[in-house]
Amino acid sequence: MRNAPGDRSRERSRPDRSQDSAFFVTDHTTHFFALGGPDFLVGPDAPPSERNILGVIRKLGLEIGKKVIACRKRNHHLIERLGGRSVHLAGGVPGGWSKAVPPSLREELLQVGRDNVEFALFGLQAFRDLVLKNPEYLELITSDLYLHRTHYMGTVDERGRLALYDGEIRVVDPDGAQIARYPPRDYAAHIAERVESWSYLKYPYLKAVGWKGFVDGKDSGVYVASPLARLNCASGMATPLAQQHFEELYATLGSRRADGRFAPVHHRMVTHWARLVELLYAAERSLEIAGDEELYSPEVRTMPGRCQGQGIGSVEAPRGTLTHHYTTDERGVITRANLIVGTTNNYAPMTMSVKRAAERLIHKGQVVEEGLLNRIEMAFRLYDPCLSCATHALPGKMPMVVTLRDAGGGVLRAFRRDG
Repeated sequence: MRNAPGDRSRERSRPDRSQDSAFFVTDHTTHFFALGGPDFLVGPDAPPSERNILGVIRKLGLEIGKKVIACRKRNHHLIERLGGRSVHLAGGVPGGWSKAVPPSLREELLQVGRDNVEFALFGLQAFRDLVLKNPEYLELITSDLYLHRTHYMGTVDERGRLALYDGEIRVVDPDGAQIARYPPRDYAAHIAERVESWSYLKYPYLKAVGWKGFVDGKDSGVYVASPLARLNCASGMATPLAQQHFEELYATLGSRRADGRFAPVHHRMVTHWARLVELLYAAERSLEIAGDEELYSPEVRTMPGRCQGQGIGSVEAPRGTLTHHYTTDERGVITRANLIVGTTNNYAPMTMSVKRAAERLIHKGQVVEEGLLNRIEMAFRLYDPCLSCATHALPGKMPMVVTLRDAGGGVLRAFRRDG
């Protein structure tokens, strides 16, 4: 759980913050170079078996593959050293962290931080060279095919800059005006969840605006919580190199500042670029934290005085804002839990993006080819590394059934792709 705003201990360089930065680096690296990014690095019309890290290596060279693998390896190793395991950590315990970071680990942490910054800059240069300088890809990014004017959500620090771990949650409208800023404990006053009979996943929306259906615009309560959403909500970045690239992103896309922030970018494919800016920010933060003497303090846990009651906290996961709400009995046993995770936050805009892409790309009399199906997949793959993983399971296919219906619901055509 995150500490409440006003508690200065929340700004300390703790083991959990170090491993959190390392996790962001490796997660964003995986998404861009292995999951979502190959749509650009290899090409949206490439065969499914090529749109993965192996295809990236074949097209761009073995050295890129070595850099990606090395980045993931050193950060997963660091996460394991700090949290006990590289996946599903065992380090977090009630009241803090399970063990202190030994000073002997300092130089290794610093080197990982330096290597991460170098790799992040490499990734941003690759995006500049391979995507922004390619007229076809630039058109794909900036066209209205993947554009939605929605509200945005992200965590910011006391100065309104992007924060991944501590701060308050800011919500801005499609024009960039702040419509809410609240501590995590107040999430239920701002977010409601809608149930649709045809889906197991719920659709969160802004209570103050209301649910108007799967539509965008200022009058719709649909919002996005993603890397691009976080940048759209922030007044800037808290590290110098990330700030430079933050400004470059908005300047390149023609966004102007208003009320201390850039106007939001609504082109969803820019999420891949925003993810690389966040990767650089997380790399710089990991280096800052590694150099802070407080990280190596033996005081890493304060036992809670009581167990009964409620606990509410949030953190920015790589795919979006993550809110947890727990209620416990006198023994500390959880009796009620409510989680609104990144995938859930983005479910409504994902649904809208898939619908828009399908409507724009599929036309009467047109033969639906693999490349066209991939462009529809790209509409949701950009949001979420979990779904990206599902669509890139080796050897590069995913089972899919697409049914085309007329206005009356009659089936015009059905086709499938087996995994």
